[in-house]
Amino acid sequence: MTARLTRRALVAGAFATLALAACSPAGLLNGASSLAGADRAHRAAAGKPFGPDPRLKLDVWVPDRRPAGPLPVVVFFYGGGWVAGNRGDYGFAGRALAARGFIAVVPDYRLVPEVRFPTFLQDGAAAVRWVHDNIARFGGDPNRIALSGHSAGAYNAAMLALDPHFLADAGLPPRTIKAAALLSGPYDFYPFTEQRGRDALGAWPRPLETQPVHFVRRDAPPLLLLHGSADEVVEPRNSIALADALRRAGATVELRIYPGQSHIDLAKALSPLFRRSNPALADSARFLALHDRP
Repeated sequence: MTARLTRRALVAGAFATLALAACSPAGLLNGASSLAGADRAHRAAAGKPFGPDPRLKLDVWVPDRRPAGPLPVVVFFYGGGWVAGNRGDYGFAGRALAARGFIAVVPDYRLVPEVRFPTFLQDGAAAVRWVHDNIARFGGDPNRIALSGHSAGAYNAAMLALDPHFLADAGLPPRTIKAAALLSGPYDFYPFTEQRGRDALGAWPRPLETQPVHFVRRDAPPLLLLHGSADEVVEPRNSIALADALRRAGATVELRIYPGQSHIDLAKALSPLFRRSNPALADSARFLALHDRP
């Protein structure tokens, strides 16, 4: 009990200190989560460049104790409406996935207004190419690469999994992505009724090409779609529509709608501080362990 109270006091103190330092909400959560000490994993590489732009860097997270042989890999894309976010604030996601037996990679990508669709997807494909070429040095299996992400990051991961030309343009074989676990993502949202969507995607002359639901196919990688029923930022209908379309196409898909959970609740559940709120992390790890195979 004393150790538990001490940990809670440390976490509370960390929240207060980071808040005074004007950290982002994700950065605040990340800083406090690192003190919780529940996930036995560590960052093995920080700021590895995967492209010429100064922003194109990634971090690699590995389990503290690794079994013999290469491990499956998960590339996690953070959200932020394509206008915000940085990999340093999402160590809690990398740590959580690595502690569950994966080599986890968290890349940055360029943001609006510097870029528009499809540049941030091309950045994501370049990150996957780096993983394919380099992850064996960190104990990962380049033949077992899966994707994950939250919100706009889930969109990025869905497009990379479903529209094969992005990875092909990066020089990767068609079945590089073995599976994806996607949290609270927008997949079927044209016409654009929200400003961030218009800013990020609205200039593309063929708008249906910006929608993951447009690229469903029978041989798509297995997808797990996770959403909160109380999500008012990205409505659950996005995951429902994509799951229905994938089922009609004969693809492998699972849909999980968590009652009463909001948009941010699914991201928070990757942190040990809020993990009991919903099983998004456990469901993701189970699905990826089943499907992230050669």
